[in-house]
Amino acid sequence: MADSRNYAALCPVVLIPHPHVRIDASVMNGSPYVVGSRVPVRRIYGFFIGGATFERILKRYPQLGPAKVFDALSFALDNDHVVKADIEREQASINRATRGAILPAATAPEVEGES
Repeated sequence: MADSRNYAALCPVVLIPHPHVRIDASVMNGSPYVVGSRVPVRRIYGFFIGGATFERILKRYPQLGPAKVFDALSFALDNDHVVKADIEREQASINRATRGAILPAATAPEVEGES
């Protein structure tokens, strides 16, 4: 496993900071996350680029509230190089962990009350 201090040193520079998003090498291994939660920005951004509406994302993460969801999306769009690097790092970690393993097909998380 990579040392989070090394990742923080290699992490792209945040060009535009946002009040509801933090990056801390000692929290979530340096992934950008929404303040007051353990929700990574890459997760919210992934739903968004996958076609989810703001309302659907808010239903998935009601504990965040509209301001934090909008700010996470704004952070991702303003600092796409940071979020893309985090997504690539997560994928590399998944690939290392699953090398040689047979996994069931992935399914999208269900949002309560949606069909």
